[in-house]
Amino acid sequence: MRFFYTAVLVFVVLLTAVPTVSLTAAPAGAARHSTVGVSEGAIRSGQVFRDCPDCPEMAAVPAGQFMMGSPLGEPGRFDSEGPRHGVSVRAFAMSRYPVTVQEFSVFVRETGYEMGPCDWPSGTSWRSAGFAPKAPVVCVNWNDAQAYVSWLNDKQRKRTASTVGGEAGPYRLPSEAEWEYAARAGSTTARWWGEAIGTGNAVCNGCGSSWDNRQIAPVGSFAANPFGLFDMLGNVWQWTADCWNENYAGAPADGGAWRSGDCSKRVMRGGSWSNLPKFVRSAARNRDDATSRSHDYASYAGFRVVRNLP
Repeated sequence: MRFFYTAVLVFVVLLTAVPTVSLTAAPAGAARHSTVGVSEGAIRSGQVFRDCPDCPEMAAVPAGQFMMGSPLGEPGRFDSEGPRHGVSVRAFAMSRYPVTVQEFSVFVRETGYEMGPCDWPSGTSWRSAGFAPKAPVVCVNWNDAQAYVSWLNDKQRKRTASTVGGEAGPYRLPSEAEWEYAARAGSTTARWWGEAIGTGNAVCNGCGSSWDNRQIAPVGSFAANPFGLFDMLGNVWQWTADCWNENYAGAPADGGAWRSGDCSKRVMRGGSWSNLPKFVRSAARNRDDATSRSHDYASYAGFRVVRNLP
């Protein structure tokens, strides 16, 4: 596994019930036509927008219901993915891509935020040569992700005096339920594109891409899912707001984050560039210490943000 860590530094390119609403996937070029500085009341399901030029590009996700978790017969299933249970999700917006090195660097430059190096390999960080500007930011722990969210909320409050989301602001990490709902995008299969991993749908150890098992890919290198979201599966693990629980017994059914359990560990979703396909499924879940900047399964962790809607 340590070989994979070394490889990413050397080779990364420099630079059941389904939702009640369906959307057409936004084309890859839609990012160039997103609305900047959209007003709170103007956001509609399916809309692509930014709150500010340095804010992540967001896609509005419709409300709906889905069955969270995996069926017993799904290949690669882990016990932590059950029992399956119905969840209702309110409308929200999610960043179309994991937060990038370029986006994170603006936050660090404006705030002077200081963070430690990767836990392993020693001496590396998100600034290390090999992590391209359009690559997902990695080597960030859960607390680092929360600091970025706080910065976004400060910017939004200053811009609009927004009350959406309360005093904290409208941005936050996704709940685990919101993440899976967004990753499925109306599907009931193991992945939004079908049951099989296929070829060229994502980056993993066996996904059939040129980046497989050797490097992190730039965001947006593959097609968006039907909610207009890119890179939900593969490439890098993504932090969520939830505390870790070994299974879904007693899990919330309202789409909110699970605030009880082992809160020293936080749930991660999506799988990574070095994981086998069984980890690259909509229901697959993992965890790590909230203070950790490395990850088991020879990967780094990144994150994406969600935004409350009126």
